[in-house]
Amino acid sequence: MKICWVLWFTILSLAGMLMCCKTDSAADAESNIGISLIPKPLKMEILDGRFIMTSRTQVELEGDLHVLMPVAEYFADMIKRAAGWTLSFNESDDYNYDNTIKMALDEGRLDLGEEGYSLRVNPDSILLTACKPAGLFYGVQTIRQLFPPEIESLSPKKKKFIWTIPCVDITDKPRFVWRGLMLDVSRHFLPKEFIYDFIDHLAMHKLNTFHWHLVDDQGWRIEIKKYPKLTDIGAWRVDREDLHWNAREDRKPDEKATYGGFYTQKEIRDIVAYAQSRYVTIVPEIEMPGHTTAALAAYPQYSCTGGPFTVLPGGVWPITDIFCAGKDETFDFLEDILTEVLDLFPGQYIHIGGDEADKKEWKACELCQARIKTEGLKDEDELQSYFIRRIEKFIISKGRRLIGWDEILEGGLAPQAAVMSWRGTGGGIEAARQNHDVVMSPTSHCYFDYYQGNPDDEPLAIGGFLPLRLVYSFEPVPADLSPEEAEHILGAQANLWTEYVPTPEHAEYMLFPRTAALAEVVWSTKGENIWDDFATRMERQFSRYDAAGIHYARSAFNVKVKSTIIKEEKRLAVRLETELPQPVIRYTLNGKKPNSKSTLYTDLISIDKTTMLKAGSFTGKKLVSPIREEKFTIHKATAKNVTIKYAYAEQYSGGGDHALIDSLRGSKNHKDGFWQGYKKKDLEAIIDLGKVIKIKRITSSFLHNIGARIFLPTDVEYSVSENGENYEAVVSLKNDVSPRISDRIIKEFSGKIKNVKTRYVKVHAKNIGLCPEWHFSPGEMAWLFIDEIIIE
Repeated sequence: MKICWVLWFTILSLAGMLMCCKTDSAADAESNIGISLIPKPLKMEILDGRFIMTSRTQVELEGDLHVLMPVAEYFADMIKRAAGWTLSFNESDDYNYDNTIKMALDEGRLDLGEEGYSLRVNPDSILLTACKPAGLFYGVQTIRQLFPPEIESLSPKKKKFIWTIPCVDITDKPRFVWRGLMLDVSRHFLPKEFIYDFIDHLAMHKLNTFHWHLVDDQGWRIEIKKYPKLTDIGAWRVDREDLHWNAREDRKPDEKATYGGFYTQKEIRDIVAYAQSRYVTIVPEIEMPGHTTAALAAYPQYSCTGGPFTVLPGGVWPITDIFCAGKDETFDFLEDILTEVLDLFPGQYIHIGGDEADKKEWKACELCQARIKTEGLKDEDELQSYFIRRIEKFIISKGRRLIGWDEILEGGLAPQAAVMSWRGTGGGIEAARQNHDVVMSPTSHCYFDYYQGNPDDEPLAIGGFLPLRLVYSFEPVPADLSPEEAEHILGAQANLWTEYVPTPEHAEYMLFPRTAALAEVVWSTKGENIWDDFATRMERQFSRYDAAGIHYARSAFNVKVKSTIIKEEKRLAVRLETELPQPVIRYTLNGKKPNSKSTLYTDLISIDKTTMLKAGSFTGKKLVSPIREEKFTIHKATAKNVTIKYAYAEQYSGGGDHALIDSLRGSKNHKDGFWQGYKKKDLEAIIDLGKVIKIKRITSSFLHNIGARIFLPTDVEYSVSENGENYEAVVSLKNDVSPRISDRIIKEFSGKIKNVKTRYVKVHAKNIGLCPEWHFSPGEMAWLFIDEIIIE
């Protein structure tokens, strides 16, 4: 057996040396196979040959074993899980180049910084060097990606599987020091087992910050020993999981609170230690002064009104519950809580929220008004600033730093506070110009609770639209900042709020693959982010996710349909595309479901009659996307001239004036490019049919989405004219759908017409104007969205 093993090892070694000797183009192509690193390293040179790892590969350590061993053991555990081998470690001052993987700490490599590394892979050896242990750890993540995707397997591969790594020379370090993900466990409690997986996934992507949103109106998730009712009461709410988040009534007196959970302090200490072993810092968030209903349900005496309160089962908006800023006891309560939190989380930052604090109760509270007068404050905004400054003073006294959402700028920023900019980048710019550190996390690019594909094909989400490519386009440093101001941008993070994310599997679906795009944004050099290159590398990343059992979204494979009117020929030129280039698109025009033998999409599709198009993405014979169905209704108004009286919003043009007669229908995603939006304005469009003809039906289609302040028209009127001057109303339709409905709805307003001949058709749809008082944005301007006018 020993002779056979030596022979086998000799054959493998010779194969590696032969590959190293190749100089033709075939060798170059072979060397490139499998090199798809995410995030993209700072510098990489691809060399000839491959390193072949076997069960006898040695791991040599050079440097302080106390700091080296955790990284080496992490690597060995990864190999044992995937290959079934137990690697041995040697401490050596000499590099013997005999099928070894050497990990070395070199404090002289200051150029690599705290988290950088140097990696050299030769056919017979691997040398990983870093100045600090975090750099070694990230170098191991790169080695992990250089292996075949099977390295992510949860059980050992067959013995005959050959573990090879292409030869490379890499020098790498991150662009930003804050590379994070936020996970909300208040809206939906997620088990500790998933938290461990979440941390592993951060490490896999070279992310180093876990912002843990532990408390909110819908649940308190952290044990505080001095205040046990925070978890006895605050961690539990009435179970209304069968209802839409925004349609959940408050708990009734006779109902039991059965949904929830929390993490004990022991569990948190174990999780923190686990995160430290993955070089992930956990930043806990304890919300104040708003988002506090769960805490006040347990201790109502720290509110302005005294309660009673119940833990909210959903998004019953507006939420005005708030800590009383006029009571010193409130600050004693919060300092007691923070004392225990600080003891559990050793990181530099403590997040105190500070966002969306409705100050209605403060305005009516005698104690809060007295505080404003005593402290010489101008108004409730300055009272919030006082609140944050007082909490910051306590946090600083414990040797830590406060960070909060950008609302903490209101009324004046606390002296040493850092700002997390979520309402765009404006708050971050303002804070940086005041010489405060900033983490960029704007909704536009970083809110992973947003839809990542067509809502018709996706699980229910809070709204918005954030596909993979848009995440990848994010630049954390605004161009408005000077170089000195830009130094205050610590980095960026994405946020997963969980109102609509009830399970670990759903959380993974929302996180991946968008986390890969974010990882490259915050690690790789500015200007090196090329979408086509990243999209190609994602193909292998998906294979890693498959091997690791990650429940990732395939939304980037979904087929998108776009069309252009060829007016002269009264036809449509239809384009099909996917966000990622790897899958091919196959389609049918006969109403049948496409399969692997259906027509391959290669060029524009010409449509000149009413047609049902069905398309899907395929990898080989496998369908990897939902079937996209698009009905093109070629009708009397198609490609005719249209005049629009009131201007539509530039960002919601739907493609311009002809969007209303292009035969393309919108989805329930108001940002899909097919909807034309009017802010507080009515719609009035006149269509010139070119000549007097007989018509029998007029239909127009509108969107309802109260989460985006989009309401159906109150009424729609159709009028006709033969001369374009004198119009006669032929159909008047009232909206019969309640504006309170929280679901997204597409409603057609359709009316039959008898014995009518006309050349001109006028469509008038009345906007609701302002959001109603019951809406979460009362008095704000409402939107009217239309996608098509059909004349038959």
